[in-house]
Amino acid sequence: MKHTILYCLAAGSLALSFFFERSPDASATVRATAAPAVAEASLFPDMTMNEPTSEFLKAGTPANTPPAGTPVEKPGAPTAAELAASRDSLTYHYYAQTLGLRLAFDENKDLLRTVTDWIGTPYRYGNNSRHGTDCSGFVTRVFHEVYGITLKRSSRSMFTATKHVAKAEMKTGDLVFFRRGRGPIYHVGIYLKDGKFAHSACNGGVMVSSLKQPYYHRNFYAAGRVQAAEEATAAVE
Repeated sequence: MKHTILYCLAAGSLALSFFFERSPDASATVRATAAPAVAEASLFPDMTMNEPTSEFLKAGTPANTPPAGTPVEKPGAPTAAELAASRDSLTYHYYAQTLGLRLAFDENKDLLRTVTDWIGTPYRYGNNSRHGTDCSGFVTRVFHEVYGITLKRSSRSMFTATKHVAKAEMKTGDLVFFRRGRGPIYHVGIYLKDGKFAHSACNGGVMVSSLKQPYYHRNFYAAGRVQAAEEATAAVE
């Protein structure tokens, strides 16, 4: 009986030792399954990098890099003429918007600038300053600032000192005169273009108005050209 028990114990021990010797190690299983994945991951990048996609990649050069010796164009700085043209364009656009004109960008810029600077000056009879001016005072100041010409002070004396031109032949810088019926000339302004003129009106100060407005259309009398101003403009052009 004792020998039988010993034989059973020995057989059980032998079976257990055989089982543990044959059982797969868990960490070994993890290593065995992970290794191919790691190897595979390292393999594909090598294959991708080694795959020639262009001549530049074969040479180890980025695809967007030009070949050696190819001249590289650099954006150049604008020239002085280009900058001046750009400034002129912006300036003319500003004058056009402020004065309500359609400009061809070849008008007398000094005249446009000076008139623009005077816009909004209040009306004041007998004066010709930025604090207030009447119609003839405004005209004399503009002509002095733009052309260096001193005009006579009253609208009637200006009319007698100008070369009279037809309404259809008016140019920028001409003077426009107004009178009521057969009465004397009482108002003067500076013609700009598009039928519009700059003047100092008693009900609004320095502004730009249209000759097509009923009041000015009805009272328009004549246009006059200041010869000295025309000659000064021609000399600049």
